[in-house]
Amino acid sequence: VSLLAGELLKEAKEFIEEGMHSQIIIRGFRKAMTEAVNRIKEISVKLVDKDEEEKKDMLKKCAMTSLNSKLINTYKEFFGDMVVDAVSHLDDDLNKKMIGIKKVTGGSVTESRLVEGVAFKKTFSYAGFEQQKKEFDDAKICLLNMELELKSEKENAEIRIENPEDYQAIVDAEWRIIYDKLEKIVDSGANVVLSKLPIGDLATQYFADRGLFCAGRVNIDDLKRVSAATGAQIQTTLSGSVDFLGTCGRFEEIQIGDERFNMFTKCKAAKSVTLILRGGAQQFIEEAARSLNDAIMIVRRAIKAYAVVAGGGAIEMELSRHLRTYLRSISGKEQLVINSYSKALEVIPKTLADNSGMDATEIVNKLRQKHSTGELEEGLWYGVDVLNERVGDTFEQFIWEPELVRVNVLVAATEAACRILSIDETVKNPSSEQDQNEARRMAALQGGQPQMGRGMRGRGGR
Repeated sequence: VSLLAGELLKEAKEFIEEGMHSQIIIRGFRKAMTEAVNRIKEISVKLVDKDEEEKKDMLKKCAMTSLNSKLINTYKEFFGDMVVDAVSHLDDDLNKKMIGIKKVTGGSVTESRLVEGVAFKKTFSYAGFEQQKKEFDDAKICLLNMELELKSEKENAEIRIENPEDYQAIVDAEWRIIYDKLEKIVDSGANVVLSKLPIGDLATQYFADRGLFCAGRVNIDDLKRVSAATGAQIQTTLSGSVDFLGTCGRFEEIQIGDERFNMFTKCKAAKSVTLILRGGAQQFIEEAARSLNDAIMIVRRAIKAYAVVAGGGAIEMELSRHLRTYLRSISGKEQLVINSYSKALEVIPKTLADNSGMDATEIVNKLRQKHSTGELEEGLWYGVDVLNERVGDTFEQFIWEPELVRVNVLVAATEAACRILSIDETVKNPSSEQDQNEARRMAALQGGQPQMGRGMRGRGGR
């Protein structure tokens, strides 16, 4: 977007200097953008026409393309499969928040796995945790945003009592309150109790005695994913009588590397997945997580757009050729503007060639020749092959990107350029007194005159 917007402004500068009104340039740019967007939609390869196997293969290649330039490009096929499976498992809204990424240091990268459900690391353990049951089938889940432990009084708390029996009544009330909460949770029929806030020793042992599993201090994002996946409602009080429990087909706690993970699988309310990444170094895993996030976004875009185009400058060269053909039907000044728009599009393949150490002029000329007919057989998808230092069919090399991404790039770059061109005058904010004094001082220095301010202060001092 930045490259294209900058090149459009560079082309527009010449017209402005020649006296052409900025509104004519803006109108021409927008007309060229509309024609280019229509051309993208016309020539893009539609995924709707493919069967499921072909569609999955195309999505995998989109994911692999985004991983080409990343640290984990050696394992792009492995992670490409994982990303497509993860996105395909989601509901129709493709909510990215339903994809969790967890990092476990140690082991091989290929030990990374996809969990079809919600998984998170075991939280802080209180006394009695080991006695709890660690797996359930058809589990009923209770989610809380409240503490289940006895809290000491605040430092400035003050209670005035006249006899020891009153103090005992206060202590008994505190115990009765927490036991009432614990009994209500058990009576609700829940097997698994999760809370954003701590679940203390008393509650942990109470649940262990009754065959329940509990975990406190659960990350709020994980809690929300469990809520969405299981249908459980996060409760801040237990006084209500509404049905707030969620369900999942399987809950278990398993060992992965040096960490224990709580896993909720076979969820029915909404589909969620978790990617568990393994690797030798923390920095490597962090980079892998960022790379997979890019791949996930690309696959989501491809599914939503249901169409892809070739990258590597191929689509820009085709749009440039198409606009040069289109401008023959335009008369007047707009023809010049649309021609400059088509020229600006060539900055993408030109920059790709420059960055890979090739002769940009030669590469762009070869691409113009390949795209001269605009037909698929004649080189419609020819772009910059940076690995082999030549031009080549980037579609066959699986350098793909969603149609929607290219459309958004064109629209954003054009609108940015038009917004700047629409500014016909700048109004300077009146300078402050300090700025004016500084300007006088600089003028005095340049003219060889004494600095007025210092001279006056000097005389005053004497």
